[in-house]
Amino acid sequence: MHSIIYSEELSTTEVIKLYLHEYEDMEISVADSDEKAYKLSQNDNTILIVDLSQEQNQKLDLITKVQNSFPAVKILALSDNPSVNLIIDIMRAGAKEFLPVPIIKNEFIETINKLIAENSCAKEKNNCKIITVYSNKGGIGKTSLATNLALELAKITKENVALIDLNFQTGDITTFLDLKPSFNISYMLENLDKINETFLLSTLERYKRTSLYVLADPPYFKQADTIKPNLIGKLFNILKETFSYIIVDAEASFDGKNIAALDSSDLILLVTVANLPALRNTQRCLELFDKLGYDKNKTQIVVNRYMENDEIKSQDVEKVLSKNIYWKIPNNYFAIMSAINKGIPVSDINSSTNVAQSYRELAKYISDNLYKQNMQQIYENVLQKGV
Repeated sequence: MHSIIYSEELSTTEVIKLYLHEYEDMEISVADSDEKAYKLSQNDNTILIVDLSQEQNQKLDLITKVQNSFPAVKILALSDNPSVNLIIDIMRAGAKEFLPVPIIKNEFIETINKLIAENSCAKEKNNCKIITVYSNKGGIGKTSLATNLALELAKITKENVALIDLNFQTGDITTFLDLKPSFNISYMLENLDKINETFLLSTLERYKRTSLYVLADPPYFKQADTIKPNLIGKLFNILKETFSYIIVDAEASFDGKNIAALDSSDLILLVTVANLPALRNTQRCLELFDKLGYDKNKTQIVVNRYMENDEIKSQDVEKVLSKNIYWKIPNNYFAIMSAINKGIPVSDINSSTNVAQSYRELAKYISDNLYKQNMQQIYENVLQKGV
């Protein structure tokens, strides 16, 4: 195993070297610049230890560069001034682990052992988040939201994202992305015992060269009749072992399959528009979710096709629903329709349009919040240790 230490603080470097010398087969190198750290990282079986106590942004760029160029390298980040936001940035850049400075020996040894034991291609298990895009009213743009959100999440996080079409009768995701998949959700549900990571990443339709994988709706109506609600939860549990995010485009109904998806979701984006019929339907959804016992934070309101000069204002929407708006997606009919008609995401039409920017910012907002939830415990542990 090869370890690279990159810290401007001599005392930190010496302490790390001392601890690493306890490993008989550990080759130790010290980098004094970004360039040298990057060059040394080209070796296999490498742990890069980066101290972000100084030149924080520069070191984050280095972590990103190393992770993109040499994904097998395991990165341990350090800092003498940790915060939730910094830990989020570090993990997003590609670091596997984080430790505060000054370094505590047993924590350092435990972390290094964990990095050594990890397979270079291993992923954290059971940290996957399921996000269902839902409305019980059709025609308000939930498929556009699900599709563009899934793609932006894949771009931002660079993690594997699964996009599932649960519209078993009239699914449109493959049309929106101009895909012709060989496998669909009906096949997957009939062969749950055969599914593993290799199978999923080689058979699900991948969108271009991104980390977005699409699980299409059944091509024939009769196939949908054989899908039982209990199989949905089983499928999600299998997918969670491979994907960091599962985005579900749910059907506009309250049938058993949709309820199963909603039950399994970590976040429900309840989509509406600013008109009275849509808001009344949204009220019914919220009432149902309350009866199902969902946590109020699990469901969030997304107002689609929003215009500032609408007769019904955002504060009116919040008053009617007795719930804050989570996100507002601006109305841009021409950009959306152009994207749909060409079978490509809105960002590929024009990434600078207001609606493309909104999808991108929503993806970042969601991933930031989920990172904060995952990293909050790490931060609290750091504080408990008196750092």
